[in-house]
Amino acid sequence: MDQLGVSTCHQNLKQCFHTLETNHKAWNLVLTECTPLVSSLGNLGEQLRALDNIQLGVTQLHRFPDLQERLRFKLLQAVDVVLGKLTDKMDELQKLLKTLSNQVSTVFQFCEQNTGILDLATCTLRSATSPSIADMLEWLQDANNYYRQQFLRRKHLLQVLRPDDLSLVEEVLKRWESVDSPDGEEHISDTLSRVSFFVES
Repeated sequence: MDQLGVSTCHQNLKQCFHTLETNHKAWNLVLTECTPLVSSLGNLGEQLRALDNIQLGVTQLHRFPDLQERLRFKLLQAVDVVLGKLTDKMDELQKLLKTLSNQVSTVFQFCEQNTGILDLATCTLRSATSPSIADMLEWLQDANNYYRQQFLRRKHLLQVLRPDDLSLVEEVLKRWESVDSPDGEEHISDTLSRVSFFVES
């Protein structure tokens, strides 16, 4: 066993798990900040629906013939503002995903380029404080895939929203929350717990 090669691999893995832990907290913070924005979007959809259902011509407001269109314009402007803020949040999530993906890719490339050093016996060796290299690579790949799927599903959800399709706008919060994956989050937390001794050693 080439101790230098294994040590380098372990250092790369530790860096990945440090990034995973940092990004895990940052990711959840961004999602927390998204919730009121998505809720606001749903409320604007309901207001647009209500405005479409009101016949201002038979109310006291009939003296303002362009009022309905002006109100609609204001609401659509508000929708654009909220969507812009959510786009910024998605950019933040994409940066977190890219950082993790790049590091995971780097450690996989190192292992592929050093298969002579990191043979099967070496990669499956584990100890009381260190999981096997093979296990840790699998956990990192699972985490990376989880965040990629989360990002793509949320991005698609926002991309298909159209102000003229009020049912989509009104139900956006429910659809956003349906992307949540408590099992996925628990899996990330379990992974970080499994490697805590390894990362600190």
